[in-house]
Order: sequence, then C-alpha cells, then structure tokens
Amino acid sequence: MPVVAALAVAVLLTGGCSSTRGTSLSGDPSESATGVSESPSPSPTPSLTPPYPTGASGCHDNKGWTAEESKDWVRLVVDTPKENYEDDEVKVVSLPGYSGPLCRKITVQVEFWKLVYGVANGADGDRLSDGTRPDYYFDIRRVKRVELHTDASVEQKIALPASLYATDRSPCEGALLSITVGKPLTSKELPKEVEIGGGVDPWGRATVDFRSKRVADHELSEPTAPQVCSPDGKPTADPADVPTPGSQPTDLYPTDLYPTPDYSFDIDDVLRSPTP
Repeated sequence: MPVVAALAVAVLLTGGCSSTRGTSLSGDPSESATGVSESPSPSPTPSLTPPYPTGASGCHDNKGWTAEESKDWVRLVVDTPKENYEDDEVKVVSLPGYSGPLCRKITVQVEFWKLVYGVANGADGDRLSDGTRPDYYFDIRRVKRVELHTDASVEQKIALPASLYATDRSPCEGALLSITVGKPLTSKELPKEVEIGGGVDPWGRATVDFRSKRVADHELSEPTAPQVCSPDGKPTADPADVPTPGSQPTDLYPTDLYPTPDYSFDIDDVLRSPTP
C-alpha cells in the first residue's frame, strides 16, 4: 500500500488527567534499593557492564542528567502496548542493576491522543511539508494523561483508555500514545503530519514525527478504514465495500471514491446485426 500522509487541522488539549505536582526532570532522591551483585563468571569473556549499574548506595547516580540522557533511560524502562506481550498496557519495567534504579526520580508524561481522520475535501487548504496536498486531514485531542515520578525501583502499570482502544471503534478513529520527559506536550510539540501505511521502526511500529525532542517513545494505532470517512470524520460506507486506496485497480473496482465514467460501452451493440 502506498504511503499516504495526513495533515492535522485542529488540536484540542482537553481531556482526562491523572497526575501529581512537579514537572522537573529529576525529583527528590528515591528510597534506596538493594543492588544486584554478579558472581564472577568462569568464562574467559568478561561480563558486559549494565548501562545503568547501581553503586554502593544501591542506585545509579543521575544528578545533573540532561533531557537527552533522561529520555534514553526512559526509552529503556518503558514498554508500550505492542512491546508488552503480557497485557495491553503501558508498563515501567524494574530491572535493578541494569536500569538502575536511579538515585533521583524522573518525571514522565504518559499521554493518550484520539485522532479523527477525514478525506481531504477539495484542492484548497494547507499543503504537506513535501508540497503535495493531503489525502486526509485529522484532528487530535488528548483523552488521558498520567504523570509518573519514576526511578524504576518498582514496576508500574498504566491501563489504556478503553474507548480509545476498543475493537469496535469507528474506522475513522486512531490512537496515539506519547511518552515524554518533563512537562506535558503542548500543541506546538504535537505532529502536524501523520502517515497512514507509512514507515515503521525495527519493532514494526509506525513512525510519527513529533515536534519535540522530549518524546522518549510513542506508538500509533492507525484508523482501520480512512478511505470511507467524510471530511468531518464520519464513516459513509462499509469498509468491506470500499477497497483500500491502491489495493485494487480502480478501473476494475470502482467505488464512491473512484466514480465510474459517465458513458458506457457494450460489445453487444457492436456485434448485434442491423435491424432490417
């Protein structure tokens, strides 16, 4: 299926929020945790040093970390739904001696966004970054936000918004998860374009370009049938009756999106004998 891009036309930052105060990258020192020591290996190959080994205090010193260093650590300890094979949830994994725990907690925003797609109406309007016109527009609204203060000393789990990830949700709706270090995302940091059927990362997840360097991880759940959506994001046909654009030759499988010609050609009209 060819890459199809979409352009956001509205950003609504209202929605549910479950949080506590504090948005700094590092908070107060967390409680000490017992480090995991490794016994000497008889192998002649030296053991690899964990990326965040614990010190004598039982935690990894992260005082003075930059946002980039904090983001790299968060990406290591947070599992998104597609990465978490046990349950459909966001999980902060505890790996003492490997990921820390850290000596100072990091503030992390877990935000769920609802995307509503509609077919672009007409030739007017904004163009995409490559100069082409969009095939779809979408608006984006935050549905849920959970603020964590984490050092990976304990495992934490966040349930997905049930309606946003329902199996019977509208074919015009998508879901976007963002995991950000520090403050919640602002409208200027959200993506302006989201591809449908676009590129994927090594884990098979669709790539999304946020306009922020604070986003540690994300995951996109695409709409199931944007080709049946009206400009206002309402389904106008059964997805089973409308092939995905590019999946079938349009001249053999005409749809409402690919109207048939206004003339017909019947071979019987040519072969039929003239009337005496």
